[in-house]
Amino acid sequence: MSLHDLAATILARRGADPASSWTAKLLAKGPEKCAEKFGEEAVEAIIEAVKGDREKLASEAADALYHLLVMCASRDVTLDDIEAELARREGQSGLAEKASRKT
Repeated sequence: MSLHDLAATILARRGADPASSWTAKLLAKGPEKCAEKFGEEAVEAIIEAVKGDREKLASEAADALYHLLVMCASRDVTLDDIEAELARREGQSGLAEKASRKT
């Protein structure tokens, strides 16, 4: 499954019955819960990265990406929005991009 497929599935489940879909259940709980769940999954991915288990890291990274997209969907930020921001940064060094951000 591509990230585009995943993002489309998440958007399609926005209006689903929370009893029938984990995505719908998360979205029904609101952006704060979606953010909390993303944070949990990100920490689990970090732990596996530190441990060095590639298979577990891949699994946790997949969970983190899913929950990141759910969190963004909860605030009406789409994968297209994220890709547009990445495109805006293309060709710019990471150091220059970071220095250009407003704090």
